[in-house]
Amino acid sequence: MQEGIIKESPFEMAQRQFDNAAKYLNLKAGIKAKLRVPKRELTVNFPVKMDDGSIQIFTGHRVQHNLARGPAKGGIRYHPDVTLDEVRALAMWMTWKCAVVNIPYGGAKGGVVCNPKKMSVREKECLTRRFTSEIIMFIGPESDIPAPDVNTDAQTMAWIMDTYSMTKGYSVPAVVTGKPIEIGGSLGRREATGRGVMFTTREALKHLNMPIEGARVAVQGFGNVGAIGAQLLQEMGCTIIAASDSRGGIYNLKGLNVKDVVRHKKETGAVAGYPGTDTVTNKELLELDCEVLVPAALENEITQENADSVKARIIAEGANGPTTPEADDILFDKGSFVIPDILANAGGVTVSYFEWVQGLQNFFWSEDEVNKNLEKIMVKAFQDVLAISQRREVNLRIAAYILAIDRVATATLLRGIYP
Repeated sequence: MQEGIIKESPFEMAQRQFDNAAKYLNLKAGIKAKLRVPKRELTVNFPVKMDDGSIQIFTGHRVQHNLARGPAKGGIRYHPDVTLDEVRALAMWMTWKCAVVNIPYGGAKGGVVCNPKKMSVREKECLTRRFTSEIIMFIGPESDIPAPDVNTDAQTMAWIMDTYSMTKGYSVPAVVTGKPIEIGGSLGRREATGRGVMFTTREALKHLNMPIEGARVAVQGFGNVGAIGAQLLQEMGCTIIAASDSRGGIYNLKGLNVKDVVRHKKETGAVAGYPGTDTVTNKELLELDCEVLVPAALENEITQENADSVKARIIAEGANGPTTPEADDILFDKGSFVIPDILANAGGVTVSYFEWVQGLQNFFWSEDEVNKNLEKIMVKAFQDVLAISQRREVNLRIAAYILAIDRVATATLLRGIYP
């Protein structure tokens, strides 16, 4: 980026990605304008009594981007850097992600500006319950279904479900997904995002006639998505040669024992220092000689500065937004096969959909049923996006957006404008 140029905001980037794909569709001006902005936004400022007896005011947001194809769906994150602009972008991306895999949801997102790492469990519970009560007019199993995101988890969802249920006077498990199994969560949900990365990577290897057995994989971001994705790829026959987290990375050309690396990280807090490996930085990991790169950490990791140095033939985006639009062009021109985030990591929201369906019916599936249905949806979505990419001669990201925008625009036109 040139000096003096203002950095593009997340929502501006989301709109630019929309515009890049929308030009391939013959959208009416009114439809395009409607899809570029959220349907509704709510910002709340609410008090929480802290452990020391003081009262602290927190700011939270919930944004619903589009409801044309069904209830809004999207996670809630707790982070000091949460902004309304970021939440708008994430809600918009959720709309496209749900449409790509063709599940009947629109996109939403939520967030609270806080540092949960400096809060006690009681403080986090109080914050969650109060935030839920502030946005309760937005959420519900037929209107807007939250899920875990950055710094939130199954316990957070249990608190939201309980708060909502207390208000209604009866248990409403379908108000959230990603909750504990014991209160209506779905088997296979925790592994779903990483499993989706595995399915789409497998399909890409097949499409490119590359052998799965021995395919070298580097994983940036060894959290839930990266670690589970790596383990499943290893079970499929791939060789995981590198892994990293926020504290650095490890590399071994002969391959890592993923389960043992997970154990090491649980014990030490980092992958660094795992025996028998060389040290590698997050930046160096992106440029390793390998067949598959899984960026599953942060946004904007592959940019126009380093895209030309990325050697992997396949890039499967486990994280949201790891590749900038400028890097996309460079990677496409050099023949890299980028599986975009709204396809590669859509396994999580897909199994969230399964959990919601199970909750509404009070009829639960086996883990095998969940995984088979997930595979069916992910493979179909991959094939749909690939077909558009080949027909339009565009990269997979634009192809995925074309598919998603067309589905949402069609639903919007069919429903019309009320009144």
